[in-house]
Amino acid sequence: MCIGIPGQIVALHDQQPDHAWAEVCGLRREVNIALVCDGQPQMLIGGWVLIHVGFALSKLDEQEAQETLAALHAMEEVEADVALFLGAGEAK
Repeated sequence: MCIGIPGQIVALHDQQPDHAWAEVCGLRREVNIALVCDGQPQMLIGGWVLIHVGFALSKLDEQEAQETLAALHAMEEVEADVALFLGAGEAK
């Protein structure tokens, strides 16, 4: 199954200019922001992106991000892969 999950960009990476930290379901993950950054990475902080395999693929508005997260949490009840995906990651 291929799935993207919304995450909120919370900080830029100190040593890699095309990476940032995103909060995903209470966990922080390092993500590559090269595909969504238009030259001003600091403008991404606080914004929402769709993340797949460590890459931010597109920007989302907060409502779309929250609706997608709610749908994923509903799927978690019936789809074990989604539950694993939502729970995976590095602790803060």
